[in-house]
Amino acid sequence: MAYNSDNDIAGQYSVSFPQGFDYGPEEGEGDPAGGAQDQKPKILVMGLRRSGKTSIQKVVFHKVSPNETLFLESTNKIVKEDVTNCQFFVYHVWDLPAHLDYFDSTFDPELIFGGCGALIFVIDSQDDYMDALSKLHFVVTRVYKMNPKIKFEVFIHKVDGLSDDHKIDAQRDINQRATEDLADAGLDNVHLSFYLTSIYDHSIFEAFSKVVQKLIPQLPTLENLLDIFISNSGIEKAFLFDVVSKIYIATDSSPVDMQSYELCCDMIDVVLDVSSIYGGFDSEPPVYEPRHNRISPLSFDSDSDSDDGEIIPERVNPADSNQRLAVIKLNNGTVMYLREVTKLLALVCILREDSFEKRGR
Repeated sequence: MAYNSDNDIAGQYSVSFPQGFDYGPEEGEGDPAGGAQDQKPKILVMGLRRSGKTSIQKVVFHKVSPNETLFLESTNKIVKEDVTNCQFFVYHVWDLPAHLDYFDSTFDPELIFGGCGALIFVIDSQDDYMDALSKLHFVVTRVYKMNPKIKFEVFIHKVDGLSDDHKIDAQRDINQRATEDLADAGLDNVHLSFYLTSIYDHSIFEAFSKVVQKLIPQLPTLENLLDIFISNSGIEKAFLFDVVSKIYIATDSSPVDMQSYELCCDMIDVVLDVSSIYGGFDSEPPVYEPRHNRISPLSFDSDSDSDDGEIIPERVNPADSNQRLAVIKLNNGTVMYLREVTKLLALVCILREDSFEKRGR
């Protein structure tokens, strides 16, 4: 799986990632109404200072190592992330600094919140979150009046430093307090979704996946197609991934197992890392894939009798678009299968090895 590029990745946070393989440069502070110029769904990220808003965006969309986010400065201007993948997965992510009041005369809140698809409010679970709950209530009550269709998502963040019991208690307490505050304000019909997140594991990617899925009008169709696909193929689980952010935009109707999701994310990382080394040849065969930003045919097999895996690039005809894939065989008899759908979209499947051997040719 090879992704070639002519430009360096934006910013100084490139970590184990092929050069230029991102969504494009960030936009700095500009007219908050700028997002109204197109019809892309918009996700706003809000929260108190040092709650982890910017770290989330850097880890999810820029492949920044979580440890490097410790040195990030607080956001002091509106930062816009333009995420472009395919026609049903194109959206903006706005990082809104905590020190600005978006409801005063300086801004036009209707332009900021009116066309917003989802609002993510980040709460630091390791801090006293009473002020954060007050800010959440303030924002929700005002934004809902302007945009009743908006989705409110609450990330209970930095839970990596909490015990399992403390995580559950924090989520229950925050959920109860936020819901009761809205009920007291007469907003019983406002629904808040809560997620336990951390940038040190895959929970932040799964939470962002759930948020993005709510903005995809084709989601029911995609899920139905994946259900049909796995019921007729012997595949146990299938994900449709954005390979840049590792957000899955659709999966089949069976429950998502966190371990399976983590394996798929790790597979994407392995394939990207390996193909960044072996996939950019402009010379004669073996041909991997000369076209820009395409998945190259690469097989990564791990034999059960060996501790080390063997990377096997395959010789293929570059004109054959059906050969852009990657396969990882695990020691427990499980096979992970990745196939390109579009330039930045991939289908990742989990199946048993005996089912894989029966695949069509």
